[in-house]
Amino acid sequence: MQYNVTVIGSGPGGYVAAIRCAQLGFKTAIIEKYNTLGGTCLNVGCIPSKALLDSSEHFHNATQHFAEHGIDIAPPKVNLTQMIKRKGDVVKANVDGIAYLMKKNKIEVHTGVGSFVDKNTINVTAADGKVTTLTTEKVIIATGSKPTPLPFAPFDKKRIISSTEALELKEIPKHLIVIGGGVIGMELGSVYARIGSKVTVVEFLDSLIPTMDGTMGKELQKSTKKLGMDFYLGHKVTAVESKGKEVVVKAEPKNGGTALELKGDYCLVSIGRRPYTDGLGLEKVGITLDKGRIPVDDHLRTTVDTIYAIGDVVRGAMLAHKAEEEGVCVAEQIAGQKPHINYLLIPGVVYTWPEVASVGYTEEQLKEQGRVYKVGSFPYKALGRARASMDTDGLVKVLADKQTDEILGMHIIGARAADMIAAGVTAMEFRASAEDVARMSHAHPTYMEAVKEACLAATANRPIHM
Repeated sequence: MQYNVTVIGSGPGGYVAAIRCAQLGFKTAIIEKYNTLGGTCLNVGCIPSKALLDSSEHFHNATQHFAEHGIDIAPPKVNLTQMIKRKGDVVKANVDGIAYLMKKNKIEVHTGVGSFVDKNTINVTAADGKVTTLTTEKVIIATGSKPTPLPFAPFDKKRIISSTEALELKEIPKHLIVIGGGVIGMELGSVYARIGSKVTVVEFLDSLIPTMDGTMGKELQKSTKKLGMDFYLGHKVTAVESKGKEVVVKAEPKNGGTALELKGDYCLVSIGRRPYTDGLGLEKVGITLDKGRIPVDDHLRTTVDTIYAIGDVVRGAMLAHKAEEEGVCVAEQIAGQKPHINYLLIPGVVYTWPEVASVGYTEEQLKEQGRVYKVGSFPYKALGRARASMDTDGLVKVLADKQTDEILGMHIIGARAADMIAAGVTAMEFRASAEDVARMSHAHPTYMEAVKEACLAATANRPIHM
């Protein structure tokens, strides 16, 4: 079996790379370890977590907001079995869609573990032990990542769980302890807080979602506290012990102070993810990992000129859409084109409610660079659209160069922030100034008016509605 390009891994980076290669005329194969395509994102990550986030938000609105809207219903109950089933149906629809795209683009799918024999030969070992050998001119590694366990508390997948198990629980936790206040911890923590769990978050750093602008973490903490979530920031976890149906978590303030002991029935460890390169046989082609990741040059080429790597296994943020951009970029480079990715303008999103979305520099980064900047912000509570929908938590924050007025960063916490951030990406791709955006007409009443008002605030401190 001979191919122009073989992709190892069928997550967003892998399947998008394969489709673009096929579109460019290459005979393409894709290798996937599991029986379903789509990788972590479609099967146990982005898609199923968003399905549960939406379901739990519907329940929360039914119990907390319907009456104020004039909708009287009997007190609703959570049917967790149905909630999980619907999540599974959403996953299946997406996975089936990827299988269809493979057929449509004449991409040959091989199921099994792909391992290098040499730089142009790959063995695919199926679950039954059968080995298929592929010959290929180019290889794109897109094997993604796995949840990182605590070294002193490996996942038992029963009480000490990762995000994968958190998507398949058979009962609503009475007390869910979340270790890690990043994107995954906050998203899944909010799912269970909405449907009745007591949720406690322990985070080593001094802010939630610490990779984002500091204002976003503070605002998210204020908002999720309304769900009853508790937070211990600046705490280092020292022990996690499973005792039957109870989990005991011990932590201590990293700067000294009284130690903490928490008892719950489940502990979600969400301290990050690690690149997954197990079984690839990289040593056979002379590729050496750097801090667990595959080193690549500016063109995403590894130290072997016919092998590329993209997504979570290489440097940068572990984001599905970042992997997709890299997949397209590599395919087009193989075809002799000259694509480019501006990594600064790859947005980050937290799908809590309110959502959080950011692009560009954070205020902390600009301070560290010594850059002279100005800030414009506008609260959702001043928006007519937000008042109408009862989504008044949140704000838009715009950072602009003090001399040129060029937008350097946009950070949003609020309803539909995940969709709105595309406006910031577009503006920054075209090097727009805050005044450029402020002078554009924005439909009324919409959430996007907050972006216009924040840009007005950044331009000349002249927001209209505040």
